[in-house]
This record gives sequence, structure tokens and C-alpha cells, in this order.
Amino acid sequence: MKCPVISLDNKKVGEIDLDDVVFGLDARPDLLARAVNWQLAKRRAGTHKTKTRNEVSGTGAKPFRQKGTGRARQGDRKAPQMRGGGTAFGPVVREHGYDLPKKVRRLALRTALSAKQAEGKLVVLDDAKMKAAKTGDLAKQIKALGWTSALVIDADKVDENFSRAASNIIGVDVLPQVGANVYDILRRDTLVLTKGAVAQLQERLK
Repeated sequence: MKCPVISLDNKKVGEIDLDDVVFGLDARPDLLARAVNWQLAKRRAGTHKTKTRNEVSGTGAKPFRQKGTGRARQGDRKAPQMRGGGTAFGPVVREHGYDLPKKVRRLALRTALSAKQAEGKLVVLDDAKMKAAKTGDLAKQIKALGWTSALVIDADKVDENFSRAASNIIGVDVLPQVGANVYDILRRDTLVLTKGAVAQLQERLK
């Protein structure tokens, strides 16, 4: 399919062919949900922890004799039912991530790209380069383009001036092509790809 190519000055500078294998798939919300959940699970720190009965401070001696007091029998003061005792079945430090097949991840990424194309929220940029890292200049260009929430994906090497200028603009993220992922694509309203990014994504995902 044909897609217009624009410049940062919002001028049309040509057209590009988008491969239907990468940008023309049907909507698959189930795949997108699996990919997003996998990414978010992998990001979780998993550092939550409570002390068990063998970790809390206290004596291991029996608090009172077994019989004759009229109270319930107790083994030691570190038991979970005792005040100051350990926690039973509390959270422990662990890894929340899990495996997702590579084929599913690739298909989910193609589906996310196709979804943006189908919604008319995919923009192809001639290049994302600036002569100087001036946030004010880039902010004016982005405002003229109407991007309030955008993810800009460049080729393998992102222009340093463009990246530094965009880092100070709220609602604009910049990633290299190798960092393209389902979660970041879906969390921003507009997906902006440079011509180099389109070529590399199509070669990588076909």
C-alpha cells in the first residue's frame, strides 16, 4: 500500500510502499494484550518481601507450659498468630517475567503496526534530524504537525540532536528501530516512522 512521506516542516516529499505482511494485518486484540502483559510482567521489580517465622527476631523458647494454664498451646513467639511473629505465605523476592514465543512477539509487533496504519495514525517521516538540539524549534514543528502524543521510531542510529531536543517535550518518545515494541506503540496516539525505520522493520519482520 502507498503512504505519503512528509518532512518535519509538514510538507509532502514523496511516497513509500508499505508491505501488507507488516502493515496490513487484521486486528488481533488478543495478541496485543498478550504482548503488553508480557512486557509489563517482565518490567516488575519483584522485590516485595515479608519476614517468615525463621527470620523475625525472637526466642525459640516455649512461652508457657503446655498444660494447666487454660490458654491455647503455643510453640514459640515467632509463630504467625503471635504478635510480632512472622508472616505466613507472604510475598517473596521473585521474577514476574515469563516466556512468550518469539513468533507470537513478532506477530504482535506486526499487528500493532498494522493497527496504527488502519486507524490512520501512522506517519512516515523523511528523516528525524536537526542541526542543533533546540527543544523550542522542535516543539514548534511538532505543534504544527498536530502531534500531542507521538512515538518516533528512527533507524538503528537515532540522531543525537533530535533525541536530545525531543527528550524535553512531554508526550513525545524517540526509539531506535531495534527498540520498537508493542507497549510503546500502543501507549502513544501517533506512530511516526522514518523511511529508514520502515525499511528496516519490513526487512526484520517479513
